[in-house]
Amino acid sequence: MRAAAFTELTGPEGVNVIEREESDPGPGEAAVDVAACAINRHDLWILEGDSAMVDADDLPFVTGLDVAGTVSAVGEGVDAVEPGDRVVLCPNETCGSCRFCREGPENRCERFSLYHGGLAETACVEADRLVPLPDGVSATTAAAIPTAYMTAFHMLRRADVGPADLVFVPGATGGVGVAAVQLADILGARTIGTSSSASKLERVTELGLDHAIRATEPDEIREEVEAIGTPDAVINHLGGEYTRLGQEVMRRGGTMVVCGRTAGGESTIDVPDLFLGHKRVVGSTMGTQDDLRRLVELTADGDLSPVIDETFPLEATDEAFATMQDRESVGKLVVEPESDR
Repeated sequence: MRAAAFTELTGPEGVNVIEREESDPGPGEAAVDVAACAINRHDLWILEGDSAMVDADDLPFVTGLDVAGTVSAVGEGVDAVEPGDRVVLCPNETCGSCRFCREGPENRCERFSLYHGGLAETACVEADRLVPLPDGVSATTAAAIPTAYMTAFHMLRRADVGPADLVFVPGATGGVGVAAVQLADILGARTIGTSSSASKLERVTELGLDHAIRATEPDEIREEVEAIGTPDAVINHLGGEYTRLGQEVMRRGGTMVVCGRTAGGESTIDVPDLFLGHKRVVGSTMGTQDDLRRLVELTADGDLSPVIDETFPLEATDEAFATMQDRESVGKLVVEPESDR
């Protein structure tokens, strides 16, 4: 089979399509003919050599978390899915034995990891991590859901966002940012979002953003947020200086949930403001398989329309990563291996 592999950790030019032996599914596994696989900032960090999980000794490396397609074969002991089933993968990998796997939520597993291998014509995955797709949800749409929408949905839940709440989303035009805006709108909350691009903010406003701020400097953003209102929650997928900003603008007793480091891996916290203001700063990674099931249901019911900016054939996976690197897209970038067949 063919796979889009990282052969060098140097950026998009390090992606090449290679031939790889197709593996039969082992016990508890299913083979999925991959119709679509979205890419994420997580993948780009690996490709740019900015991830501790992959180094030169691991090359060629096939990434790809967000897999959707059709089951082609199953291994011993699998009865949850069968060949012909249309599915989307929950990419969580968990130990199944720690207290969080036993009691929940699973994404706090002490040995939590993520599946990689979806940028290929076929992927062997844990069968019990597959979620059925209703007829009205295409594989390409489904591939846009797991990482971005699971993450945003779980963050909104951690912040206990509800109707009439005001939610601040710095970087509202990225994958998690767009998902947070859409899902907050479904929950009946209002949103404030930022971006440096007027055209991208216009697009996200069409998707439900209530207040758009065209700025990147924290001081300028702070002034504009304060003129709008006091956020009940902050969905922070940027990290860096935006963590201090989020803490400063949110209300007394508010919650900021942090899931990323695009703007920097270190942040400062105003400790007196934290405890005197009864504020919470919470870390969050991905979501749960139940979150994914719920998001698929919302999509099937027509309440949620995951945003896809562009699709690419497997041969153009390098172009997909170059597009992500350029930061001009709004929504997800999806590779469609089946389009090459």
